[in-house]
This record gives sequence, C-alpha cells and structure tokens, in this order.
Amino acid sequence: MEDFDSFYKELQSLVQSYKNRDMMLKIEHDPTSQIIRIFGEKMNSIDKAKSGLSDASELAFTVAEHHPYWNLLYHACQIAKITLDKWDSDLSKEELDEISWSIAELKNAHDKVTARPHNDHTH
Repeated sequence: MEDFDSFYKELQSLVQSYKNRDMMLKIEHDPTSQIIRIFGEKMNSIDKAKSGLSDASELAFTVAEHHPYWNLLYHACQIAKITLDKWDSDLSKEELDEISWSIAELKNAHDKVTARPHNDHTH
C-alpha cells in the first residue's frame, strides 16, 4: 500500500506541473481500492458517466452467469448505455423497444433473485 501512496503523491506532482502550464486535469483517487483516474480538460459529465459505465459493463460481461446478480447488472447497464448515448438527442423507437425489453429482463432477474437469494447460490 505504501508504494501505491508514494506513486500517487508523485503523480500529483506531475499533474500539478501540467496545471501550472494551464492544462486542466482532474484526478480522482480511491486509496481503498487503489484506483486513480485522470480526466483531461475536455472531460464532461456525460463522458465521465460513460467511462464509469464501461467498467460496470465489463464486470457484467466477465461474470456472465457465474454470479446470481449478473443479469440485473447487465440490463441496468444496457439501459444506462442507451440513455447516455442519446443524452442530447431523441431515443428512436428501436432504442425505446430495447429499453422496454431490458426492463422486462430486469423484472425477470429480480424475480429470480427474490425466489432464490444470493446466499442460496453457490459460486
């Protein structure tokens, strides 16, 4: 952990040197999970949300059916992805239909989890 903290402190100095040259950077640091994210000056809230969603989607794809909640996460991510991709424009009928389908799949996944809670599953 100490090495990671040292790295973060050095990274902060590097980022500050770029800020001193009028380059807008933002660092988010989570010492518990040892994650550092650096955002450039063109980053906006939608792009930041898409980046975080990408991580959640990757988890949904990699756990596949090996976790009882994967289907909940997968369909929630699908709805969020469509929504973020179309944030500044209208949703098409096909996209609305896909969202409706994912909502139905979320309900099915919810019902399965309700019938068989997490602690009843083997991993």
